[in-house]
Amino acid sequence: MERYRGSAPVRIGNAARSQLQLDIFGELVLALYETGNYGETITGTTWETVREVIEYVCTLWNKRGAGMWEVRSEPEQFVHSKVMCWVALDRGIKMATERGFEAPLDHWREVRSEIREVVLERGFNEEINSFGRSFESDELLDASALRIPLVGFLPFDDPRVQGTIDAVRERLTTEEGLVHRYEGEDGLPGDEGAFVLCSFWLVDCLALSGEVEEAEQLFENILEYTSPLGLLSEEIVPEAGEPLGNYPQAFSHLGLINSAIYIEAAKNEESTVDIDYPAIDARLE
Repeated sequence: MERYRGSAPVRIGNAARSQLQLDIFGELVLALYETGNYGETITGTTWETVREVIEYVCTLWNKRGAGMWEVRSEPEQFVHSKVMCWVALDRGIKMATERGFEAPLDHWREVRSEIREVVLERGFNEEINSFGRSFESDELLDASALRIPLVGFLPFDDPRVQGTIDAVRERLTTEEGLVHRYEGEDGLPGDEGAFVLCSFWLVDCLALSGEVEEAEQLFENILEYTSPLGLLSEEIVPEAGEPLGNYPQAFSHLGLINSAIYIEAAKNEESTVDIDYPAIDARLE
């Protein structure tokens, strides 16, 4: 089965079903927290599920996993995975304190602090002035580190955040202004294109760091790669400008929407302090 223009590998099923992807727990709790902020009721039954998820995170946050990119290479301590475990604890603590839910808050705060300390100690590489891909490969870059300020782990004006943004621009960004996911091996054959969602993450970070004009230019550049129907693929072949991977890709369109919101907020000089991804605290009129 050759697929379109020899695109490979061809897969049936999803081997990632058996992987440990620690980031997903943070995504779940973050989504529920944001849902509550938009007026939805978080029931006691839902909270019990959240508690179970967070207690589970407390037991395995320091495990190796496949990361959000579902790599087929050896499991690692991916920085983004640890950050999202921190997010699970952080938003769980906020949900409990803001809504009066019962929870072992002292224990959760202790684990949250431990995760933060480990990430800052082992995840940031001073030699490259950037957060690395994993604790084992901190000399390599991963665009998912751009989410560190977007989820509130560190503020945008933190030198480590700015160093990471600069490193991604220098080492993962193509001449066309598109961003690759990561450096290093992933256990899969062949090369891949630039990842559209990662390109939008860079837009977000630039806009919320005050570089609004550059963010807007990069945003407009990415829109040049939409199809005649205005749809985006998962990846783009930078040199040819061709779509690659899943099409259309929800990830890419979510990134587009968020970037548009962030750029508009930055242009209106709205507060970017205490920002939650994918929503901003200062709502647009």
